[in-house]
Amino acid sequence: MLAWLIPLIIVVVILVIIGIWYWATYNSLIQLNVRVDEAWSDITVQLKRRADLIPNLVSTVQGYATHEKTVFEDVTKARSETISAQTPGEASVAEGHFQAALKSIFAVAEAYPQLQASQNFLRLQADLVDTEDKIQAARRFYNGGVREYNTKIKQFPSNIVAKNLHYADREFFEVPDAAAISEPPRVQF
Repeated sequence: MLAWLIPLIIVVVILVIIGIWYWATYNSLIQLNVRVDEAWSDITVQLKRRADLIPNLVSTVQGYATHEKTVFEDVTKARSETISAQTPGEASVAEGHFQAALKSIFAVAEAYPQLQASQNFLRLQADLVDTEDKIQAARRFYNGGVREYNTKIKQFPSNIVAKNLHYADREFFEVPDAAAISEPPRVQF
């Protein structure tokens, strides 16, 4: 009678251990997924903050350089593209366009000494540099979360759970021209 009870207990214990492992792995995948979503949200908040600064910057520069219409149109288009980006890939492309547009507007600003001395312009520039620093920090946090998540879903044995639950790689926030955004826009007066 005990001969069948011992194998049954062993099978039950093994099933309980597998169930606990599956449950723990599932919860860790959920936790990492939520962390990546949170980090992406942080990036979008900072991108929105920067997008909100741009109209003020454009109007300040526009008051001095009224004949630079294409520069202002490019900045407005890049701002719109940044706001409408929904995925890290779209945001990466928009980020490259936005950095190029910012360089253009600061190049225009350099031609106007009165603008460079304007307190409003200097404050906007400082706010923009601060926001760029925050965007860069948020990108690092996001990419770190994506790295952890992607590693977890590829490592054995957690890849078994991830595959069964259809977890897929998350996209890193990379820009096509990394050199263009390696530092915040720099303007010398």
